[in-house]
Amino acid sequence: MKPIRAILIGAGDRGIRAYAPYALAHQEDLSIVGVADPNSGRREMIAKAHQLTDEQQYHSWEHILAEKKDADAAIICTMDHMHLEPTIRALQLGYHVLLEKPMSPIPSECVEMEQEALKQGRLLTICHVLRYTSFWQTIKHEIEQGAIGDIVSVQLNENVGNMHMAHSFVRGNWRNSDESSPMILQKSCHDMDILSYIMDEPCERVSSFGSLMHFHEGNKPEGAPAFCAEGCAAEKECQYHAVNYYLNEGRGWSRKFTNNDTDEEIMEALRTGPYGRCVYQTDNNVVDHQVVNMEFASGATATFSMCGFTEDNTRIVQIMGTKGDIRGNMMDDAITIHQFVKKEKRVVKLEASESGHGGGDAGIVRSFINEVRNDGQSDVESLSSATVSVRSHLMAFAAEESRLHKGKSIELSQYKNQIMPAAVNK
Repeated sequence: MKPIRAILIGAGDRGIRAYAPYALAHQEDLSIVGVADPNSGRREMIAKAHQLTDEQQYHSWEHILAEKKDADAAIICTMDHMHLEPTIRALQLGYHVLLEKPMSPIPSECVEMEQEALKQGRLLTICHVLRYTSFWQTIKHEIEQGAIGDIVSVQLNENVGNMHMAHSFVRGNWRNSDESSPMILQKSCHDMDILSYIMDEPCERVSSFGSLMHFHEGNKPEGAPAFCAEGCAAEKECQYHAVNYYLNEGRGWSRKFTNNDTDEEIMEALRTGPYGRCVYQTDNNVVDHQVVNMEFASGATATFSMCGFTEDNTRIVQIMGTKGDIRGNMMDDAITIHQFVKKEKRVVKLEASESGHGGGDAGIVRSFINEVRNDGQSDVESLSSATVSVRSHLMAFAAEESRLHKGKSIELSQYKNQIMPAAVNK
C-alpha cells in the first residue's frame, strides 16, 4: 500500500515536531511532498529532513495552494487566525485536511469550514489529540462498559505549569487573544473537547470565571527592565528570569525560538525577542486561571479548572458515576477505578506512548491516514471531525462569553443559533 502524500502548511512547532515526524518514523504510511512557511530556516529544516527539492518549498500558503499538487492531503499548522482561507482553499482543491486546533478564534469561521468540508466531501480532521491517547481511550472504554454506571459529575483540572504558562501564554505566540485566541480556546479547547467525548451528550449551558491575576505590570519588581538581559535586581528571586531559565532548565523551550541552541544564539534572541521580556511587561492579555461550569442534557455536570500556577504540566480527572468513580493523572501509567457494588479498587495499566501528548500526536496522524486511504468514507463519525469539533469549540466560545460577562449562564442552543446565520450567509 502506497504512503499518503501530504503537503505541510506552516512549519512551526506543531508542524515540525508533532505531525511531520510521523512520516520519518512510518515512511510506508506518510510522505511529506511539499512545505509552505515564510520562515526560510523552518522551511529548510523540513526540506532537509524530508528530502524536498527547491520546487517543493513555498513561501506562503497562497503559493503552495495556487494549484493542486500530486498529493492526497494538506496538514495545516498556521497560526489560529490564519486557518480559514488555506483550509477552504485546500478543501476546494480536493485535499483531505488535518487542521491544528483551534479551528478559528471566530465561531462562524468554524462552522464555515465544517460546511465546506461537507460540501466538498473531504475529511476535515481537527487535531484534538487527547482523544487518541491511551489515557482517555481507556477511560472512555471503561465508561462504555458500565464500570461506573451513569456519569453524574466530572472534575477536570488542567495544570498548565508555571513555566509553560510564562513561555507560551505570557511571552509566546499565544499571549494575546487579539493576535491568536482566548486561553479557553487556544489551550483548553482540548479540555472542552475531551469532556464532550467523555459525556457523549450535548452540553446545554455553561458559566465561567477567570482573569489575568498575576502576569501584569502591577506585579513588576521595582526597577525591573523591559528585558531580563538588561540586568534586574530581582534576578535571583524571580523564577521567570529569562536568562537564568532558558540557559539552564528551560533549554528545551529555547529550541522553539532558536535553530542551533547555542548560548550565543539564545542570548541574542533574549536581548530583543519576546522570550527575553519581563513577564510583567509584555502585551499579554489572556487569563492565567479560569474555571468553567457545565450542565449536560442528562442533568450531569462537569467542572473544569485551568491554572498557570502549578509545578507540573498535566491533566487530572475524577469521573463520578452512580456505581463508582474513575481517577487519573495523565502523568501516570495507570488509572484507578473504584466500584461501589463490589467494594473494589481496580488499577488499569495504560499502553506506553510513542509520541507527544501521551501518544495522541502519532495517534491522530495514524487515524487520519487510515481515513484518507478510505477516501474519507467511514461508517462512523471520525473521532475529531469538524462536525464533532464544532460542538466543543462552541462550548469554549460560550465559556469565554460568560467569563467576559461576569459568569453569566450561556444557553448553548441559543448561542449556536446566533452563530449559524453568520456562517451560512457569509
